[in-house]
Amino acid sequence: MGEVAKRLSDGMAALELLEMEADPSIETDAEAVLLWLGKTLDNLEFRQMLSGPHDENDTILTIRSGAGGIDSQDWAEMLLRMYVYWGEKQGFEVEVLSTVEGEEAGIREGIVSIRGGYAFGYLNAERGIHRLVRRSPFDQNHRRHTSFASVLPLPDLEDSVRVEIDEDDVRTDVFRASGAGGQHVNKTSSAIRLTHIPTGIAVSCQNERSQHRNRELAWRILRARLYEVEQEKLQKEREKLEGVKQDVSWGNQIRSYVLHPYQMVKDHRTGMETSDVEGFLAGDIQGFIEAFLKENGGN
Repeated sequence: MGEVAKRLSDGMAALELLEMEADPSIETDAEAVLLWLGKTLDNLEFRQMLSGPHDENDTILTIRSGAGGIDSQDWAEMLLRMYVYWGEKQGFEVEVLSTVEGEEAGIREGIVSIRGGYAFGYLNAERGIHRLVRRSPFDQNHRRHTSFASVLPLPDLEDSVRVEIDEDDVRTDVFRASGAGGQHVNKTSSAIRLTHIPTGIAVSCQNERSQHRNRELAWRILRARLYEVEQEKLQKEREKLEGVKQDVSWGNQIRSYVLHPYQMVKDHRTGMETSDVEGFLAGDIQGFIEAFLKENGGN
């Protein structure tokens, strides 16, 4: 809040000078201070809405390809880039933890760490199925294809929440990492796969050259996944008591991205839409995130 107090003091001083004498340069400075203060106040008020138990946390974001074959794998990679761009524009620390490449293009799965204030609170608005409609670059006849990918944000718990994991329940496999087409083959076995035997959850990390670093990242991902499993169990119990059934099928996409025959991104939850698909895929998604959170009172 020290910066707010300083800017407020500067603004008051500028207004006092303007009362004594008109000066275009001081007037410009005062307007800039007022705009900054207004934007900062809006951000502070908005963050008051993010009151979930882990909204302040960093996030581990998982993008998986779904129905649509090669196109869906390409779509998953496009989404991964979109969130990387968004995180960088928000001033967050972004790190791609792991990618599982597709058969011919794109990725089957990508896991990204996004670290910064309220990263999870914001990205929890992106949870769900994302649908792409376009002329397929992988179809010789350039027919229109529909592809799906899922986006799952999890709070990066670190040590903020204790997730009990018996190490005897986790199998560790070490293997060699490699890039697309066998490129960048790691000549040492540095990639790590952790399998939680009771649940069957398996996570792997191979992006770092250090086996120790890959192991550390894999444990972070596993801890977040197991926490999500526990939360899903609690949610199912609540649904039983309340008689609520949630349909999470592929048909219930939260957002559609249309590149052909017209260009539009539409959020089906808020009705918000834009024709600037290129800008959206370049990370300009904050307006859609905030619209959803405001409409739903945070999360």
